Amino acid sequence: MHICLTQWIFIAIAVAAGGVQAYTLRILNRGKLQSEFPIFFRYSCLCIAAYAISLIPFIFSTSQQFRYVYWVLTVMTMVFEFAVLYELLVNALKPYSALIDLGKMLFRWAAVFLVLAALLTAFATASTGSDKFNAATELLQRTVRLMQCGLLLLFFGLEKRLGLSWRTHTMSISLGLGIYAAVDLICTYMMGRVPALNTTFEILPNAVYLAAAAFWAYSLAKPEPARANVLDSPRRLIFQRWNEALLTHSVRGEMAFASAGMESFLPGVEQTVERVLARKIIQ
Repeated sequence: MHICLTQWIFIAIAVAAGGVQAYTLRILNRGKLQSEFPIFFRYSCLCIAAYAISLIPFIFSTSQQFRYVYWVLTVMTMVFEFAVLYELLVNALKPYSALIDLGKMLFRWAAVFLVLAALLTAFATASTGSDKFNAATELLQRTVRLMQCGLLLLFFGLEKRLGLSWRTHTMSISLGLGIYAAVDLICTYMMGRVPALNTTFEILPNAVYLAAAAFWAYSLAKPEPARANVLDSPRRLIFQRWNEALLTHSVRGEMAFASAGMESFLPGVEQTVERVLARKIIQ
């Protein structure tokens, strides 16, 4: 079986990325970080398995049959990447328990929306069953990529307010995922605009992911700097006001959405916003 230069590049990147991810797993185990990032640990395990399986078409002539395996791996990877986003957000909001509860609710609704959007896209695609599944998978992949870029931009804008440093493990993982997601989206867009460079646009995201995996291994191997305790700061931050307002709101039971329904939910949100603004004016 003849393997061209482009295929050799894909093989080299897959082997190197799998090795780097395996080293990252060793770091997570040795540094006892597995308990802090359990989803990221499982995501790294899945990536190693995906790299190993992706080499099958280059060794055996099973490209047609491998397409279904590729779809399954892509969906599983997207699910885990979405879960990693949730884990990173929870780690970033550790001092704010009420905001974590709000973030959990938003992520659950986002997951439901992604599934519904993927199903609607599949049903709306007027083609064969394989094309329907491919369209749904692409929509899921691009949406998760946009969310990864959005999380990176969120951390960029709120780094000081959250008391985070770019040397922390949470920020390092977010930085790698965000940059890779941005490059992948750009390359996907450019493939339809500049077909002559499709090979380059296919290789570049994989090379960037390899660099991101190496950056994760380097960052996780270093000791994490102490986080600034923003709650003890004399300056009352917007996150602290929101957290206190949500805690008060939760104690009073005003946001019992499951029992009271949507009619009581919207006025409750308005009251929470008014309470936060009132505290800001007083200060």
